[in-house]
Amino acid sequence: QVQLVESGGGLVQPGGSLRLSCAASGSFYSINAVEWYRQVSGNERDLVAAISKSGSANYADSVKGRFTISRDNTKNTVYLQMNSLKPEDTAVYYCKAGVRRDWTINEYDYWGQGTQVTVSS
Repeated sequence: QVQLVESGGGLVQPGGSLRLSCAASGSFYSINAVEWYRQVSGNERDLVAAISKSGSANYADSVKGRFTISRDNTKNTVYLQMNSLKPEDTAVYYCKAGVRRDWTINEYDYWGQGTQVTVSS
């Protein structure tokens, strides 16, 4: 069984920073691409950033230049460094990982439980 646990959310003032973590645990062969999404109540989840297994990153236009996604494969953890935060960044942030459970090429998506980020003065 695979679990993803997000942490690092909280309340921050506009212009501040937070670093989110997404840690994978359990039994698996490897973790492929990992994505961060965010969701405002009543809306769909929007893709914020993604990182491949090799470390190639992509970002939504709304966060380019402010957010940085990275990963530490030795710790099975992906990070989202969020700088210059704005009130419109307020949302629940979720990570999603593509996980290979064994040596076969089959990949399964797992989601974390979400962490609240609130940007407010």
